[in-house]
Amino acid sequence: MTILQAIILGIVQGLTEFIPISSTAHLIFASRWTDLYPTDAEKITATIAVLQLGTLVAVFAYFASDILNIAFSFVRDHLSVMNLGGKRYFHNTNSFRPQWMSDETWLGWLVIVGSIPIGVVGLVFKKYIEGAEIKNLWLVATMMIAVAVLLAIAEFTGKRRKELKNLGLGDAVTVGLAQCLALIPGASRSGSTIMAGLFVGQTRETAARFSFLLMMPAIFASGLLELKEAMTILSKDDFVPLLVGTIVSGVIGYASIWFLLWFLRKRSNGIFIGYRIVVGTIIIVLLSMKIIQP
Repeated sequence: MTILQAIILGIVQGLTEFIPISSTAHLIFASRWTDLYPTDAEKITATIAVLQLGTLVAVFAYFASDILNIAFSFVRDHLSVMNLGGKRYFHNTNSFRPQWMSDETWLGWLVIVGSIPIGVVGLVFKKYIEGAEIKNLWLVATMMIAVAVLLAIAEFTGKRRKELKNLGLGDAVTVGLAQCLALIPGASRSGSTIMAGLFVGQTRETAARFSFLLMMPAIFASGLLELKEAMTILSKDDFVPLLVGTIVSGVIGYASIWFLLWFLRKRSNGIFIGYRIVVGTIIIVLLSMKIIQP
């Protein structure tokens, strides 16, 4: 890997990780365009996962105050409940939420619950996810279009009333299951989770914020796991470019988070839906004409 290849991949990762257009699909194209490891799918998977650590840092930086509040409240509330003498009444509007839990602590539990599905699925299907078969462009194009259609339906049918403080276990489980689609290139982590959030009645901004919070454990776990493997399968000469690419993805990713939250306060996901359908259709046409190979 060269510095230029790493910078290009870092820019692509930062631009597409949070915007619902599939970072993995764009990174697969970028890796082919830059001729990065043309015969080794595992190296590409490891590189992509490590680059995601840069965007993880961007999420931590952007939501630093929220994350600190959740962590502080989580510890405080669980220590204080020990002094309640067994009185752990449930919240009036949420039968699963104890009254002693603050909004921040409850949100912390929702992130934990929502992170379980992708952790289980990711570990069970790890070898398949890392293989070349799942990076087939026919699959990428299909998922680009399929998630676009589902996102469009969610835009039209979603009630868009729920704020972060109104989320329940159903939201966490639904969005957590949808995040599993992100393991398939072309689906998009943010696209799948925002789509699910809209389906269960979240506002666009709430769906995006919960999506970003929910992706942190998954990216952190997969990034560290792949980093460990990357140290064994990548050349030592690759690590400086990889570090550069990770830094670039973090900087661009921070700007992307700001843009998407600003955008969704005023507008729908229509432009992203259209983009996904156009790109997916172009890929299918090019594959059908054998201009590009799967």
